[in-house]
Amino acid sequence: MAFIVTDNCIKCKYTDCVEVCPVDCFYEGPNFLVIDPDECIDCALCEPECPAEAIFSEDELPADQAEFVEINADLAGKWPNITEKKDPLPDAAEWDGKPNKLQYLEK
Repeated sequence: MAFIVTDNCIKCKYTDCVEVCPVDCFYEGPNFLVIDPDECIDCALCEPECPAEAIFSEDELPADQAEFVEINADLAGKWPNITEKKDPLPDAAEWDGKPNKLQYLEK
């Protein structure tokens, strides 16, 4: 069972979660982070660190976020690994909490 980064991370990209990951399983795109499900050890350290509350365990994933299981797996194989905290996107606070952001995902 892995943890999944969901819709609310899009256009926010807080990286507090990256700093606590013991296996460095986060990958970074232009405006979103993903977790590689094959590398995630289900330690749950990242979930409480996400200011946007965008990380869920796969078994607690809201039904309307199910497509993010495949999105995380797919993009983790394409994007570079991120292991250190960075500043969030400049307008992250403005986007935090806005629903239905998948259309803004930059791949």
